[in-house]
Amino acid sequence: MVKLIVGEKGKGKTKKLLDMVNSRVKELNGNIVYLDKSTKHMYELNNKVRLIDVSQYMLESGAEFAGFVSGIISQDHVETVQKLEKIGEAFHVNFILSVSMDESKLPEALKDKIEISL
Repeated sequence: MVKLIVGEKGKGKTKKLLDMVNSRVKELNGNIVYLDKSTKHMYELNNKVRLIDVSQYMLESGAEFAGFVSGIISQDHVETVQKLEKIGEAFHVNFILSVSMDESKLPEALKDKIEISL
């Protein structure tokens, strides 16, 4: 399963995502891994959440990101989401992505995955 949190920059997507992660960590028996472009939110996350600063890994494409996610579990954003969907089904993992884009600008193929739009 892939869900999206969408909204322009500064609308509160990260806050919503952090709240979701912190509330769900209490309910789950498995691991939660939070991927971010920095460690800026390290102290806002529950200490049971594994934070990975992806900027340290020089990822340059959606394919590289999907490969990185695959590695944690064992070009086109739509293709990336589709690949993550397959990874999630195969390994029983849920992904929630924060997208800095207004819902109206999102490709139609992704609109059914919106969890929150700000």
